[in-house]
Amino acid sequence: MKKLSMPIRFGLVISGGLIASFLMHSLFHAHTNPLYSMLNIVITGFGIFETIRYHKFEQGDKFSYSSGFISGIVAGSIATIAFTLFFLVYSTEINPDFLTELLEFFKGDYNVGVGMVSFVVAIMGFATTVVLTLTFMQYFKISRKPSSK
Repeated sequence: MKKLSMPIRFGLVISGGLIASFLMHSLFHAHTNPLYSMLNIVITGFGIFETIRYHKFEQGDKFSYSSGFISGIVAGSIATIAFTLFFLVYSTEINPDFLTELLEFFKGDYNVGVGMVSFVVAIMGFATTVVLTLTFMQYFKISRKPSSK
């Protein structure tokens, strides 16, 4: 558990940033526009980058690709789960009209419930986590290539 405490803390901070961003957008009624969810990539990316960077700093010479990858995946997964739970509570309890407002943006007659939208939010979060972690690990990995001096 000691190994995972730091990524869990970073994941909770990332989810706090995602929730704060969502609530800020809701103040200006921009939370129904999916374009603004692109900011979630920036927030999640910064959080995962900092998680891996801090993990590498903490490990020093013992840093490995797999340990960095696991710390990024854990942080992003915790953030995704926490934000999805918040999204579920927000769309059912805080603002029950949110889902209809969100689906009006697409100008279609969709028969979609809150469960399906929450599932899509979770899948998007997990996919973003995997892609960003793999991307950042290319930067943080230790090269095994011999120097050409």
